[in-house]
Amino acid sequence: MAKNRSIIKLRGTLGEMTFYEDGGVNVVKTRTSLNGSKIKNDPAFKRTRENNQEFGGAAKVGKSFRLGFASVAKLMGDRYLTSRVTALMRAIIGRGTGVRGQREFSITTNSDVLKGFEFNNAQVFDSTFFAPTSIAFDPGRNITTWSIAPFNVDDFVRAPEGATHFRLVLAVGVLSNFRYDTGENGYVPVTATENELSGVAYGNYQELTGSTGIVDIVVNLGLSSALSNTVAVNAATGIVFYQEINGQMYELTSGNSMKIASIGLS
Repeated sequence: MAKNRSIIKLRGTLGEMTFYEDGGVNVVKTRTSLNGSKIKNDPAFKRTRENNQEFGGAAKVGKSFRLGFASVAKLMGDRYLTSRVTALMRAIIGRGTGVRGQREFSITTNSDVLKGFEFNNAQVFDSTFFAPTSIAFDPGRNITTWSIAPFNVDDFVRAPEGATHFRLVLAVGVLSNFRYDTGENGYVPVTATENELSGVAYGNYQELTGSTGIVDIVVNLGLSSALSNTVAVNAATGIVFYQEINGQMYELTSGNSMKIASIGLS
């Protein structure tokens, strides 16, 4: 690829040369015989097809993961959240069994890849809120409880400038294992009825001074039966900061953070 420095800005194809703009720069490259049909059918591109198929699966599983946290992901996540989640799923399928291009996404046996995931790499949760806490799941994994012992806010919360209050948040997203379905010509959740189930619960507003009492934040998925052993319950803990003005709480866009703190497995 070369830059086109001519005062005449061409667009399109002329002979074997293609002219176009990329990021405000006029560039030119030679035409290629490579096309979609060749990639789909040529035996030489078998590995490319396998990689593309699994990459598409990683994007689909990653979307299911993000949808499980849709109500808080925009508030907590950074601009690279989608690509970073997809990279996690590619790491999981790299451990999968089966033939290349159709390897399974076993979320339940590779939960270590997801645990500790930060929704914003620039705002690490454990550097923002570091009081001792614990997470528990009921036997059916329908109810998730985040328990926080009393703590001194000045010692365990690092707030952004302008914040006057904070709230702790527990978000839960259910993610199924995925398998390749030849009939669908793509990846599908093993347990579709439970995949992407979610819930979120907030603690009370707390001033950024003094001490707290015991805090339990509970998410109840409201199911009448236990979740299947083909899904993982991803529990994310987070903190949201606010500024109080004339008695009204205004959510800040900076300083908020969240991570996958625990994963409930059957």
